Amino acid sequence: MNFLAIGHVTLDKRDGTYTPGGTVTFAALTAKRLGYNPGILTRAAENYPFDEALPGVIVHRLPSQVTTIFRNIYNQGHRIQYVDAVADPIPAGALPTEWENAPIVLLGAVAAEIDPAFAERFAHSLLGAVPQGFGRRWDETGRVLPRDWEEAETIAPYTDLLVFSEEDFGGDPEVHRHLIQLFPLVVVTLSARGSVVYQNGIATHIPPRPANEVDPTGAGDVFTAAMLIRLYETGDPLQAAYFANIVASFAIEDIGPQGIPTREQVEAYLTEHPWSPVEAPVL
Repeated sequence: MNFLAIGHVTLDKRDGTYTPGGTVTFAALTAKRLGYNPGILTRAAENYPFDEALPGVIVHRLPSQVTTIFRNIYNQGHRIQYVDAVADPIPAGALPTEWENAPIVLLGAVAAEIDPAFAERFAHSLLGAVPQGFGRRWDETGRVLPRDWEEAETIAPYTDLLVFSEEDFGGDPEVHRHLIQLFPLVVVTLSARGSVVYQNGIATHIPPRPANEVDPTGAGDVFTAAMLIRLYETGDPLQAAYFANIVASFAIEDIGPQGIPTREQVEAYLTEHPWSPVEAPVL
């Protein structure tokens, strides 16, 4: 196992249909398609369809009475989300000892379920995080709302990459600015406009691959997994972000994880559409 994702698997309801989802699902399947051997640490009910949802992925399931369930409603590119059930939290002590040495690790919370103490367990790994799930709360109707991510300072010293979208944390620029200053390498995804890499106080725009959007659910998770993998392979954040833009753009052209591309698809696109950071505008 050389790619570890930690967080809840989910069932995502849209138009009356349930689809397996969650950051760890999209991330692990992305790693698999890109030639890695992924594993996930999660909590879910015993009847979760792991064999169907995560073929070829090593799963360490902690027991829970329920699986986390989200309802996603899209309107003109914006998502309104409701939570119908939440599995139990995932404590840092639940990590199998042999998994501490995973070379690539992603903290993929969807409902503030991950113990922030996990971060220090991976001092020798390339550690990435998506803050969206840490920055969520919900009201009495289940509608998901932003909340302060109080644990950010705890995991920042151990985190090599933070990825979030321009709409996360309610799109609050002050929160975004704080995270960009706090973490050493941050990428803000801009949907069809590509992404922006922030490193050493410099913001660089990374161009997109034009896509025919069918289902944007999980695009940020696919992006993050792909960027971690390419960053691990090359050490180049800008080229890694371009690679991740391409992978995520393919992923949204089908329902759920079905559109996640293979390494061969991505490499073919890179061959036809090479890109150099020299071409990138510094913002």
